[in-house]
Amino acid sequence: MYTSFFGLNEKPFSITPDPRYLYMSARHTEALAHLVYGITESGGFIQLTGEVGTGKTTLIRGLLQQLPENADIALVLNPQLSRSEFLAVILEELGIPPVNNPESIKELHSALNVYLLENHSRGRRTVLIVDEAQNLAIDVLEQIRLLTNLETAQTKLLQITLIGQPELRQVLSRNDLRQLSQRITGRYHLEPLSKKDTSEYIQHRIAVAGGNGAIFSPAACREAFKLSHGVPRIINVICDRALLAAYTQEELMVTPALMRQAAREIYDNGQYNESVWLRWQKPLIASALVAALMLGGWLGSSQRPDQIADRSMPIAEPLPTETLALTGDEQPSEPAPALQQETEQSEAQEDLWESSEEHAESMGDPAEDNSSSTVSLDDFLLKHKDSTSTAGAFSTLFSLWGVDYTAGPGNACDFAKEYDLSCTWQQGSLAQLQALNRPAILTIRDSKGGSHSVAIVKLSPTIATLEVDQEQLDIPLAELSAGWFGSSLLLWQLQIDPNKSLAPGERSADVPWLRQSIINVRGWNPGEVTDPDYYDAALANEVKEYQRQRRLSVDGVIGAQTQIAINTDLNLPNTPMLVTRN
Repeated sequence: MYTSFFGLNEKPFSITPDPRYLYMSARHTEALAHLVYGITESGGFIQLTGEVGTGKTTLIRGLLQQLPENADIALVLNPQLSRSEFLAVILEELGIPPVNNPESIKELHSALNVYLLENHSRGRRTVLIVDEAQNLAIDVLEQIRLLTNLETAQTKLLQITLIGQPELRQVLSRNDLRQLSQRITGRYHLEPLSKKDTSEYIQHRIAVAGGNGAIFSPAACREAFKLSHGVPRIINVICDRALLAAYTQEELMVTPALMRQAAREIYDNGQYNESVWLRWQKPLIASALVAALMLGGWLGSSQRPDQIADRSMPIAEPLPTETLALTGDEQPSEPAPALQQETEQSEAQEDLWESSEEHAESMGDPAEDNSSSTVSLDDFLLKHKDSTSTAGAFSTLFSLWGVDYTAGPGNACDFAKEYDLSCTWQQGSLAQLQALNRPAILTIRDSKGGSHSVAIVKLSPTIATLEVDQEQLDIPLAELSAGWFGSSLLLWQLQIDPNKSLAPGERSADVPWLRQSIINVRGWNPGEVTDPDYYDAALANEVKEYQRQRRLSVDGVIGAQTQIAINTDLNLPNTPMLVTRN
């Protein structure tokens, strides 16, 4: 639903264990190394544990893609089995013919032993991986211990890896399972992601899904960590819902407020308040109680209240309206409890502080621009404050393409498809916007922190032209940069379905358009073409050379930016340009 709006090829936060999305944090890298070691070395027995949703199953999928060629795998995903059923599943996974009596532990064990010896003689390794191993019955765990006895004089015939929740460690610590526990040669516990890893995890999944911009603000990533405590599965669920919320509100960037809204919609009120909100509020509550007791004691003595210094509970001053507007949070309709109000103010102050730091880093310390302008950017935005909504900016942008647009219940980017136009959102510089050479919608902050959506219709080396309500303003680039943080959305003319990738080696009805376009823009002579619909190596080489010339990603894949560049160089009629071409 929201993928095309954000320029994604697919939903980035599906909870299915797709190994393409495996984010290798330091802990995941170390965990995977333990698993690979258990397969490549004759170590015998590996145990991996982790909390629910920390990525254990996804790690298994990643492991299966890194198997050595001489490894055969038996993967047991549902271990709630009897001893005979457990052995039968292993035989089935390894392709061993069924025994005459499937209830006979002796026959099943013997068939497996024969297979393991034959496999070993061929120089192959056999690996057993059991997921959700905390659900194994005690007698099945004893059977696993017996499987570790299958060995030659030099090596184990079966490499075993048990993967489960922390309860698995408790089960294996039982006195009656000490023989099994002593045979474990490697133990590793997978921890949730850190705050830094959470941010990188979100950006990693966005990039794998084809995103090319900062869809989640840094503050939203921090909020994801607070709400999820770094558990990847919870991060996925909240981020997916936040993207949907941003799409329905036509917001191009996910904010902390949208993250909290997503969490409230996902969890019922009681569960959200306890498992997400109170879990990280409890330390503050405890600190508040301690501070109250200390205050009560000290008030009875000669000390003054202003001498009290509790670093864990800073006294928060009421935030001005400008600060609340900058964070994107709505003021509560009813007075919040004191503790909750103080926490929200602290979050808003943190977001404002980091936003100011990011702005300072991006701007440096520029000298004051002495260029004169009849109207300042702030005055222009204030004058048209009722028209600087997303809908108003889209109306201006569509008009440049000769299309009348009035905001309705649908999405503007879906509306664009009716006119063979597509939306592309990006986070970058004016130079990148100039390279794409299309009018775009910019998100600009005024000096008080208010947010405005404005169309940029012309761009020169020193001047940018903005348009609102058919009135244009020419301002120096330095003045624009003071309020613009790099996010933009542009329209471009479709040639290939943006939801489909066109890559070398594919056969598609779009290939003839691509070949003819490259002929026109590069003067290329392809010679005789035997299969017009096939994206062959010769065409791929020309496309990569074109991408290199245009400073695009050199991969031969025909995505949005390559199509936009081709359309620009073809000088298609009725195409508005940001920079006038000679």
